[in-house]
Amino acid sequence: MMGRVTLRNLAAHKIRLVLTAVAVILGVAFVAGTLMFTDSMNKQFDELFSSISEDIAVDVRAEKVVGGDDDGMSAQPVPASVLETLKGVDGVRDPIGNVTGYAAVVGKDGKIVGTPQNGPPQLGVNLTESAFYDLTSGRAPRGPAEVVIDEATAEHGELAIGDTTQVITAGPPQRMKIVGLVDTGNMMGATVTAFDTPTAQRLLLKPGYFTDIEMKSAGPSEAELRDRVAAALPPGLEAITGTELREEAQSDVAEIMGFFRTFLLAFALISIFVGAFIIFNTFSMLVAQRTRELALLRAIGAARAQVTRAVIGEAVAVGVVGSTLGLAAGAGLASLLQTQMGDAGEGGLTLTANAVFWSYAVGIVVTVVSAYFPARRAAKIPPVAAMRDDVALPQRSMRIRIALGSLLTAIGAALIAVGLAGAGGNPAVPVGAGAFGVFIGVAMLAPVISVPVLRVLGAPAARLLGAPGRLARQNALRNPRRTAATAAALMIGLALITTVNVLGSTMRASLDEQIDAQFGADYLVQAQGAGGVNAEAQQKVKDAPGVVAATPTYSGEVKVDGEDVFYVAGDARVITEAARLKIVSGSPAAGPADLMVDEGTAEDRGWEVGAAVPVQFPDGKTERLNLSGVYSRSDLIGPRLMSQEMHLRHTLNPTVGIMVVDTERADAATRTALESALQGYPNLEVADQASLKEDARGQVDGFVTFLTILLVMSVVIAAVGVINTLALSVIERTREIGLLRAIGISRRQLRRMIRLESIMIAVFGAVLGMGIGIAFGAALQNALADDGLGVLSVPYGTLVVYLAIAAVIGVLAALWPAWRAGRMDVLKAISTE
Repeated sequence: MMGRVTLRNLAAHKIRLVLTAVAVILGVAFVAGTLMFTDSMNKQFDELFSSISEDIAVDVRAEKVVGGDDDGMSAQPVPASVLETLKGVDGVRDPIGNVTGYAAVVGKDGKIVGTPQNGPPQLGVNLTESAFYDLTSGRAPRGPAEVVIDEATAEHGELAIGDTTQVITAGPPQRMKIVGLVDTGNMMGATVTAFDTPTAQRLLLKPGYFTDIEMKSAGPSEAELRDRVAAALPPGLEAITGTELREEAQSDVAEIMGFFRTFLLAFALISIFVGAFIIFNTFSMLVAQRTRELALLRAIGAARAQVTRAVIGEAVAVGVVGSTLGLAAGAGLASLLQTQMGDAGEGGLTLTANAVFWSYAVGIVVTVVSAYFPARRAAKIPPVAAMRDDVALPQRSMRIRIALGSLLTAIGAALIAVGLAGAGGNPAVPVGAGAFGVFIGVAMLAPVISVPVLRVLGAPAARLLGAPGRLARQNALRNPRRTAATAAALMIGLALITTVNVLGSTMRASLDEQIDAQFGADYLVQAQGAGGVNAEAQQKVKDAPGVVAATPTYSGEVKVDGEDVFYVAGDARVITEAARLKIVSGSPAAGPADLMVDEGTAEDRGWEVGAAVPVQFPDGKTERLNLSGVYSRSDLIGPRLMSQEMHLRHTLNPTVGIMVVDTERADAATRTALESALQGYPNLEVADQASLKEDARGQVDGFVTFLTILLVMSVVIAAVGVINTLALSVIERTREIGLLRAIGISRRQLRRMIRLESIMIAVFGAVLGMGIGIAFGAALQNALADDGLGVLSVPYGTLVVYLAIAAVIGVLAALWPAWRAGRMDVLKAISTE
């Protein structure tokens, strides 16, 4: 019987439950979309790497001494003589030398195609018979003036076979003719520029060297052939099987996609968390409105457990429907993400059991758990309540609520403090748990907080808008628990958005302060991408009018005490002045074997000036460097500064990342002269203090915008919650609305009353969320003050805009409930029980 009751209730409250399902749909769509997208990309890359190296039995490369860089600074090359040696090894078939490095193509608009900074790699390779891409049109390059590019690069750069364009590598830009196009498949937006082997060696590596050598087997197993090849190799080289090579590539991609999945799922869980408030609030109101109905069921013999199961059954139905529609919406979201990936998204969408299982598990479990407490409350309704008109559901004492809310908030704040202090383990765990505790705690305290805040927020409306304003404030204050639960959903989204914006503003202010304090050079010439500032460009900078000196700087990676660490290299005295390094002890490095470190590194390692520091370089050689000086923390230079001579001694292809330029006068004429000198180098730019700040702000703004967009989903779900609450509230107050209309309130005034109530709830949630967000942002800044975030900055202008947006959300959320209230028949409304 109770099953039939559940079905009838579902049919009777379709609109209310559909609105509840929307919260489930949006949350599940985020989860399903993330899982389907990452599963699809993993499958595509697995297939790609399998096809790339399916015929490779063994690969020969340099032994990895130091963790490598994408630009090859840490990777040592393989001499071409090894290729001839391998041809004589029994079982080796078709050995081929590969050359890989940095190369980018300039489009018709004069700009480099692709994303030079922090984007997909821009690969330069030699075109071989075993290449992982197919030559789809044209022919292979022959000689130093011909090149082949990938189809996507040709399309984006508006280039075609027969065109001549600039190709950027670590050397001077090359004018080369495009003679063919290749299809690279799913390369995540990476560009590919292919040369013949001698040209690739000259431009990307070094004549007579390969990045690695691959080979097929003429019969022996991979392991057996690997052992034969290893025995023939000179010291410093290693042989791995094709299976190991494929597993390495797949593991690297799986790690990247795993991080991406975790990142997106974190925002999906935020949306689901917000949705849980909506579901809880909706079922609480539905149970409250059906008090007499549920009491009547109890009166005719239904047990408490049966009433609970009936309400839970409705929640299960909402969860199943919401999860199903959310799974479908997730497929659309995953397809959209694939579209944004360009060529990388052409492999189709993969629907796995993993995505289906978690979509239904999350949707149903969250819905049932959120509805459980309203269901239990429904079961406690006494049968005698069916004969009363003034029955109300039992409410827990506010004292208990205040005590629990205060405790949870305090525990959450303590966990956040522990996580930000870095007290062991992964800080994300205590910080995440702490934020969850704070949100639950504040949500429990919100009914108490809401009364004084809503009185203040509603005062202008009550004073200026007459009866509708006063009624709106009274309605918002009438049920503080319901108002607080509705506002809490919006609070969470805006708290996180505010935290991100406070953090972004703090990063911008801190970077400005760092650049003001640490940037002492007149100009920097820096490269976009891994090509660096080539020798020809360096000379042009030195010869530019007004330039007094131009000093190259390098960067690299070495091993110190078994740990891979990065360093900057160059003329220590020039860099010390240009970066305004504050020498704490010792003096700037003067000799080739001198090393400087910052205070933190010296303290962690227990080093003092004069200490001998053993450093292992990528070429496998170890040098004992003399610690000549210790300087204060520098965010521009980093923790280690080495001599230019030592860097060049151990680097095959030294790449100048930045040139420090000192001029007679840092004015517009000098900058124009520098830019004119570098006119033929589209990968180089001239930067001063102002442009460095602008670039840094641009990167921070992009980061903040990206995170804000991901958090908007939670705000959308919260807006649905406001609609749901108002709609149910209108149904609950049907008779009251009829009486108001009967005593003379107009439809327009009625709609205004509901809109004002909605605005008050939305603005209350925004104020609460912004307060928490500012507190979170201040805590993050305080914890990261020693890591560069030295200035707390609150973007008050942005927060005012968000407050206005919250008010707009309130207006939009009230449109349908207000329209429905205005359409009520007065007589029918008055007669409603």
